[in-house]
Amino acid sequence: MPRHLERQIWIYTAMIMGIGLIALYSAAFENVRVPHKIFYDQLIGVIVGLAVMYGMGRLDYRLFYDTAYILYILNVILLILVLVGGRNALGARRWIEIAGVSFQPSEITKLTVILMLARYFSRRRSMSHFDMMGKIEVIVREIIFPLFLSAISMVLIFKQPDLGTAILIFGIFMALLFAAGLRIQYIVSFLGVVIALVPLGWHFLKPYQKDRLLVFLNPNIDPLGAGYTVIQSKIAVGSGMIFGKGWFAGTQNQLNFLPERHTDFIFSVIGEEWGLVGALALLYCYFKLINSGLDIARHTKDKFGRLLAIGIVTILALQVIINIGMVIGLFPVVGLTLPMVSYGRTSFLMFTIMIGLFFSLSKHRMVF
Repeated sequence: MPRHLERQIWIYTAMIMGIGLIALYSAAFENVRVPHKIFYDQLIGVIVGLAVMYGMGRLDYRLFYDTAYILYILNVILLILVLVGGRNALGARRWIEIAGVSFQPSEITKLTVILMLARYFSRRRSMSHFDMMGKIEVIVREIIFPLFLSAISMVLIFKQPDLGTAILIFGIFMALLFAAGLRIQYIVSFLGVVIALVPLGWHFLKPYQKDRLLVFLNPNIDPLGAGYTVIQSKIAVGSGMIFGKGWFAGTQNQLNFLPERHTDFIFSVIGEEWGLVGALALLYCYFKLINSGLDIARHTKDKFGRLLAIGIVTILALQVIINIGMVIGLFPVVGLTLPMVSYGRTSFLMFTIMIGLFFSLSKHRMVF
């Protein structure tokens, strides 16, 4: 990796983390609903995360090629344990405690699925014949089987319930399916089938998930219930206007109108206090980080490494887009954090590991 690219990743990652700390400090400032200790927890997380990024950069990413399937299986076991004996909070069972440490296996799933699919698709060989049997073989080998492997994690996460992360896993699958070189007609046909089946998924949603989708179509149908958070979030972002109201001056934040402002809706705090300028500054940092990841993918000759980089870029980009989209009312609320900005130990740590893998990929760009 050129030195300027490595420096660029460090700078913009640190800036994203810094913006997150500033927003979290405000969200927890003299607030009885959000404990002030989350700021110090996040500060420790930033210090640990930067060290993790450095350490991951010194590892050979090809070690993950050898352990990809093992890590995936271990993560599936953790997801099962969550459903059996995980901690229940706010109607969801997403946390598990091992040796006194509480964490979310669904956050780890994002990386293990990327590793598993990157290894699987890196062994893909182009077919020279496309008769009927050949096409069936392609569909089974390149779509159905890897989809089955991904769906195991998706279903277990959906059962927690965590619709947002399940959607992200599917997004990773689609991105790597495309990056692996599968013919576009297969991908388009597969997407057509998925879209046709989407209405059937309505029957599998929890009541509150259905409410969120209905509120997305019209937030005013339940302004004091399911639509309350979205309405308050849009008020907060809109009232920030161009330059914002200033640090600690956001009324929706400081007067406790905005729920979950330290996790899923942290972007509302940024929009209200720092306005369009602050929001665009954060988006620019994400853009530069994602673009750097794409540069690494382009320069990585090893197929596993290239797919790994694309998978990390995909999860980062999708989570940023979906989180900000739901905060400003463009997408339904699906409970996703803003990477390295929202409070969340497991999510924060996993993103620092993935960013650290960018450094490893740049230093070991070799072909197996």
